[in-house]
Amino acid sequence: MTETDYRALDARYYMPAFGRERMLVKGEGSRVWDDQGNEFIDCVAGIAVCSTGHCHPHVVEAICRQARQLIHVSNLYYVPGQAELAKRLVDLSGLYKAFFSNSGAEANEGAIKLARLATGRDRFVAFKNGFHGRTMASLAVTHKPAIREPFLPLEPQCDFVGYGDLEALKGAVTRSTAGVFVEPIQGEAGVIIPPNEFFRGVRDICDDTGALMIVDEVQTGMGRTGTWLAIEQTGVAPDLVSLAKGIASGFPMGAILAREGLEFTRSQHGSTFAGGPLACAAAHATIDVIGEVLPQVAAKGERFRAALAAHNPRVRGLMVGIPVGEACAAVTAACAAEGVLVNCAADGNLRLVPPLVITDDEIDRVCDVLNRALAG
Repeated sequence: MTETDYRALDARYYMPAFGRERMLVKGEGSRVWDDQGNEFIDCVAGIAVCSTGHCHPHVVEAICRQARQLIHVSNLYYVPGQAELAKRLVDLSGLYKAFFSNSGAEANEGAIKLARLATGRDRFVAFKNGFHGRTMASLAVTHKPAIREPFLPLEPQCDFVGYGDLEALKGAVTRSTAGVFVEPIQGEAGVIIPPNEFFRGVRDICDDTGALMIVDEVQTGMGRTGTWLAIEQTGVAPDLVSLAKGIASGFPMGAILAREGLEFTRSQHGSTFAGGPLACAAAHATIDVIGEVLPQVAAKGERFRAALAAHNPRVRGLMVGIPVGEACAAVTAACAAEGVLVNCAADGNLRLVPPLVITDDEIDRVCDVLNRALAG
């Protein structure tokens, strides 16, 4: 099929919810190829999803092996690999129990439900410029007006305060607040990194009021910042954590992790597809691979920081944000023309979230291209 044909079909039959530039048809490691045969180093990685790179052999084999045995069975039965995966996530996170979903938005929906069940309260507090999903409840705790306002009124009720502003948070959280949603790093806002003291303050405010501290690690989790969870680096223990994106190397999956005493009981929550055999196989293999490369993630981030130092990058592991203002679209286009894919987050911030398996040579190539694009 020609480029003209698929673009015409898309325009006629698919709802125009996305702005798209090209069709990617093949991936290997940190590289992708489009339908014209052009090769790119992929620093978008499916929006921080392809943690083990594209088509990692260990992940592909795990999915294929499971697909030959059992594709779907539903949660009416014990699912192969599911309990073992829950244990692995509990062990690596230090939390107590897990529940699976199909996406990050669903994980956050589950966290909302669990917080309401546990506290008997119905209000939430979240942060300006935060992002927690596009389903109705996850959108209710997402700040961005452009995606919220067409769907008002939203439920649950949520108040928003400035990210990092503990005084405002203290004023907003009351004994009617079920939970506080917070990202360790605001990825969609452009990789905004607050000091660790902020998270200790959030924990204290939640403890004082009985609200749950709900940490959204959909983008920052699964080794992205150099530890399994980014919140580990703050020394703060959350009540609930949501995961997705990098958890299964591109197979749709999410999870809620909860401290002891927080859990759904029978019929309080459920899902037909969540935590199915293929998803669990992909996640097990993903954890295997991340475990091997995790010790190098921080050093790779520092390699980005050093090479891009002239542009004031914000870096935590393999999350990199660079403020470029109105030039963001032009910079992404210039990078793509030289074989590097990056994307614009909010407020003119360039965002790089490459596969955790990206090599030093690939990092050097990306930074060389970026430095030229930013100089232009």
